[in-house]
Amino acid sequence: MRNALFATSAVLLAMAAPAIVQPAAAQNAPVEIRVDRLEKEMRAVQRKVFQAGTPIEAEITRPTTPTVAPGSPASTPIADLTARVGALESQLASITGQVEENSYKLRQLEAAFTKYKAENDARLAEPAPVAPAVSVPVTPTPTAAAPKPSAPKPAAAAPVASEARKAAVAAVERPDTGDAAGDAYNYGFRLWDAKFYPEAQGQLKATVEKYGSSPVASKAQNLLGRAYLDDGKPALASVAFYENYQKRPRGDRAADSLTYLGEALIQLKKPADACKVYQELEQVYGESLSNSLRGMMTAGRAKAKCS
Repeated sequence: MRNALFATSAVLLAMAAPAIVQPAAAQNAPVEIRVDRLEKEMRAVQRKVFQAGTPIEAEITRPTTPTVAPGSPASTPIADLTARVGALESQLASITGQVEENSYKLRQLEAAFTKYKAENDARLAEPAPVAPAVSVPVTPTPTAAAPKPSAPKPAAAAPVASEARKAAVAAVERPDTGDAAGDAYNYGFRLWDAKFYPEAQGQLKATVEKYGSSPVASKAQNLLGRAYLDDGKPALASVAFYENYQKRPRGDRAADSLTYLGEALIQLKKPADACKVYQELEQVYGESLSNSLRGMMTAGRAKAKCS
């Protein structure tokens, strides 16, 4: 009787075991499917973010089964799977947020580059501010002022004035020190100092053409611009000053030419261009500017109302 009772109990337990296991398996199955789906989404996100290289390994892995102290309750498979699902969902949300942030920054960079390219193209399309278009003038032969109708013998005044000017120009001594380039410049300087501006312009222009590779060319070209400026020809002066600075940026009078270029542009009623010239003068020569040139630059900025 006792053996029959044990046999009956064993049969009942065997019949009840599938009923106990099946609910647990049914409970585990949705969580495992959820884990598989999240892992697939993680791999898809990594392929999207790391198109040019190998995706990074996920930092979240299946937690190692801890050593359970004797007498402590062991964690269930459902608890382990739930922890994995929570970790995967957190990692996926973090990567998704990073992708959105990177996309936003990329759009900002593209917009900034498009704006910079448009501004640069517009700036390159603008004409050079220091190369004004000018016509080549014909140097007039110095003559006396036109006489009034009532003045007697008006025709005799022009030859007298012309002869007097020729005699005055001839009285200017030509230096002869053996230094041909230096003598040519010094003679042009003496003509300019005597206020014979047209004659000085011709002499200085010839000096630059003949001795353009000599150190004296920087001084001659700068003085040529000043002769034009003093002669009331700011357009020609601006060209002479700009060419001297452009061709001889380290010449003796390069900084002088850039300073006087600002003055010429102010006389041409181009204050904005003059301000750009003064800005470049400060950037290129800075502390090396003499007190006189810095004073001219300060006064020029005030006249041009530079910011």
